[in-house]
Amino acid sequence: MVGSPWQTSDTIASDLELIYDLKPQMARIGPFLPHHDTPFRSMPPGDLRLTLYLLSIIRIMSPQVLLPATTALGTLQKGGRELGILHGANVVMPNLSPVSVRQKYMLYDNKLSSGTEAAEGLLQLQNNFAAIGYEISFTRGDSPMK
Repeated sequence: MVGSPWQTSDTIASDLELIYDLKPQMARIGPFLPHHDTPFRSMPPGDLRLTLYLLSIIRIMSPQVLLPATTALGTLQKGGRELGILHGANVVMPNLSPVSVRQKYMLYDNKLSSGTEAAEGLLQLQNNFAAIGYEISFTRGDSPMK
């Protein structure tokens, strides 16, 4: 989580080295967002620009990795997931949980849980990505890495 409490440039560099060394099929990064029921409730959220920069670095380091444009990006800033795609992300994961249970999975405050984040907003999600020149694929999305 970019901007996690007490994160430093050194810890970010170590995380990037770990990703490079592990060569995972998927690497998920997104901004830290505080939750009101945690000890970190008064901490500031992670930085959007730094998160986008790190997405770009990971894309260069690992061209075939599955790299999500996270819900946290979209929560931090309207259009954040689209910015993530433009900075190297190549995966978006809509919330397929039934509306009746979404409140049970709130990792941070004000989490996107309706509209384009949700399955019922798929057409809007497609339109948002078309506006930046991308088309959503409905294939399985298996990693090209073996």
